[in-house]
Parts: sequence; C-alpha cells; structure tokens
Amino acid sequence: MPKNNKICHFCGRPENETGMLIHGIFEDTYICDSCIQTAGEILQLNEKEKEREQAQEFHLKKLPVPSKIHKELNRYVIGQENAKRMVSVAVYNHYKRINNHLSNPDIEIDKSNILMLGPTGTGKTLIAQTLARQLQVPFAIADATVLTEAGYVGEDVENILVRLLQAADYDEKKAEYGIVYLDELDKIARKSANPSITRDVSGEGVQQSLLKILEGTIAHVPPKGGRKHPEAKMVHIDTRNILFICGGAFDGIEDVIARRIGKKEIGFGEKQQSGKTLDKNALLAEISPEDLIQYGFIPELVGRLAVLTSLNELDESAMISILTEPKNALIKQYQFLLRQEGMELELTEDALQAIIQLAMKRKTGARALRAVMENVMLDLMYRAPDMKNVVKVTIDADVVNGKKDYILKKSEVRSPAFAPTNRGYGGQAEDRKSEVSRRNSEDRKLGSSASSRPIGTTADRRKIGSKQPVDSSQ
Repeated sequence: MPKNNKICHFCGRPENETGMLIHGIFEDTYICDSCIQTAGEILQLNEKEKEREQAQEFHLKKLPVPSKIHKELNRYVIGQENAKRMVSVAVYNHYKRINNHLSNPDIEIDKSNILMLGPTGTGKTLIAQTLARQLQVPFAIADATVLTEAGYVGEDVENILVRLLQAADYDEKKAEYGIVYLDELDKIARKSANPSITRDVSGEGVQQSLLKILEGTIAHVPPKGGRKHPEAKMVHIDTRNILFICGGAFDGIEDVIARRIGKKEIGFGEKQQSGKTLDKNALLAEISPEDLIQYGFIPELVGRLAVLTSLNELDESAMISILTEPKNALIKQYQFLLRQEGMELELTEDALQAIIQLAMKRKTGARALRAVMENVMLDLMYRAPDMKNVVKVTIDADVVNGKKDYILKKSEVRSPAFAPTNRGYGGQAEDRKSEVSRRNSEDRKLGSSASSRPIGTTADRRKIGSKQPVDSSQ
C-alpha cells in the first residue's frame, strides 16, 4: 500500500490528519494516536465503574446489624450501654446510606457523625477501635490539639485524612469508606466568649476549617502530610462517606448543663432537685447542642455532629470487670506472660479490691489500671526468668500495697516454659554435658599412669615442657 494511502482502521482518518499511525501485527493495519487515547479513557471509566460496584457489594455483604455490632463491643468495652447502642445504630445507618445512595438517588440521608463525651479512660477510643476492627475498614486516630488554622505553625486539618490514607495503604477509594476518630475535640473550644483582638488559630479557627471536611467535600491532601505547596502533587479524597467520631473529656461542661436545667453548682457528693438525684453521670446524660455552644463551639460545627452520647465515670464494679472479663483483660495478659515462664498467676479478691482502690485515686479511668498493674508486677516480671522450681505465684492485698513479697509455690522439678523432653529441646544439651564430664574423668584417670603410655597420648602431651625426660626414640 502506498504511503499516502495509510489510514487508521478505527476512525478511518488518513495519515496526514493524525499525529501518528501505529502499525498493527497484521499487514497494512494501523491505529492513530487519538484512537489510542480514547480507548485508554474508556478503559479508565470502566475500571472506576467496576471498583465502585465492587465497593458497594463488599459493604452490602459484610455489614453487620446493630445487635451484632453491640455484641462485638461488649467483648471489649465494659458498661456504657447507652453509648454502645447509640454508636451501633449510627454506624449501621451510616453504611446503609453508603450502600443505598445509588439505588435510591431521590432519597438523601444526612451524614451522621458522632460526638462522645466522657471522662478520660471510660472507653471512647476503644469503642472506635473495636468498630474499625469489626467493620474491616481503614481507621485512623487524630489529635485535635495539634491542629491550627491554615498558614500557622501546626498541622492543617487535612493531615487528619493523611493518616486515614496511610491506613488504607494509599488506596483513595478504600479511604473514602473509612472511619476517623478525632480525639481531644474539647481542646479546640473557643477560649472566651468575649471578642479578642488576637486571632484564635487553634480554637475557633480550627472549628471553621473542620466544617467542610465533616459535612463532605473534595479535600486536597498532600500524600506525605506536611504543609501544602503550590507545585506539590495532591490526592483528592471525597469525605462524604467518611464517618467522623469525635471524642473528648469536656471537663467542666457539667457546670454548663447544671445551669441550664436549674442547678447552680455541683458540690461534693449528690445534689437534690425536684425530688431526684443528679450526679455528674446524670448531668452528662442531659447534654444538648445548646450546652456545646455555651462551652465554646460554633453552631455550625455542633450541627454537623448529629449524634451526641455520653460515657459514665467508672465505678468499682466496672473497674473489676475491666480488669478480669474482656478478651484483652489485664489479668489475662499477665497470666499468659507468666505461663511462658512455666508459672501460674493468681490474684485474690482482696488483691483486686486493692488494685481498684489505687486506680480510683489516680482519677484516669481504666488507664490507671495498667499503671497500677505495672507497678505490682514489675518485680515479679524481672525475677520470673531466674526463679527455679516455682509453679505458682499468688498476689494478695498486702503484696499490692507493698507490705510483703509474692507468695510462691514451689515443686521439686519446675516445668520449663515450653515443656522440653529429655531427648527434645534442652535434653540434647544435657547429654552433651554428660559426655564432656565423662571424657574429662577418663583424662584424669589416664594422667595418673602417664609414664606407662607412649608420647602420643593426650596425657603425655600435657607433660610437654615439664622436667620429666621423654624418650625420643619412641
């Protein structure tokens, strides 16, 4: 075929109307650069449509109902029944919204972000972590205390999404279905209700920056975090389907609630109003958006946190349950560690009570239990590998309070950590030691009769350099 008659066999344009013709595997077959570009765009569109369908199908198949979400939370979180039920329903409705927005485009369900209030150590972060593990979606924890308004020293609010993107292995589509837990939200409350000549870049400024991300927008995120740069490559993340769970201690908000419902102050102990008792837990249960605005949050941010729930302070019975019942209970963890040393660990009832009393004095909730247990178990964990023939360790209240040492139960032969047999792990080493001892004993016996042995023996070689003459003729 003459050169001037070359045409694209897809669009039919001649060579002089195309930028480039690429020869096919068959003779006189060509495709132009425009057709190649169009085919690539079609493939990309098909690939995105396939990913969207797969994502929707994935969530429909694996999304548990609220009762199953609540059951899974019960395995790790003790108490807080109202918070667990409310969070279970909110998460279920949120993911139903994701799965059904294509099938019913005429019905739009608003985003249901969650705000959890409660003292430190009551299980706010644990609830969010358990949800992420159960739903098998990317989960990221961010701290609101390091956030500042754009242009100031600190982290931009978009860095929250950077952590979520990293948790999703930089898969943008997967990150758009994740969960973000924003801790210490109360630290960005407006410092004062009075206007100030200085700009509140870490308070109200951060609240305003969070508005679009919480509601849903296309955020431009630097993949590696840090400050935005005009020439840097950005990742675009749609936050409409990202569930935001915010938490904070909100210290002092009970005073705001008390003023609203008619109580003037909270003193030590219980106060009476209208014939009923209201303590701190009861006041937190009465939280309303009005109280958050009085505490220092702008109304626009409060309106984007549709679900409000409070967590109660832990009492002694709840602390004992946390210490012994959950799947990851502290007592179970230390029992497992000591079993690796061939020992059993037992804590008496009075020991548990003593641990709880020490933890309650720290006023840091369940986190205080680990601190107390570390102090109690430190010396035992240090000495355990060197203890011989100890099969059981008992801890009572006097041990917890430091009045006496651990109660040890010994046996004649201590079982090693991994139960080796005579010929198995450790047994061969004992055999080698016995063989070396036997050979040394034979050498000592041979040394006593060295004069009757030829020079080549082991015993005679030890005599080299001594005063005894050696017959070289041998």
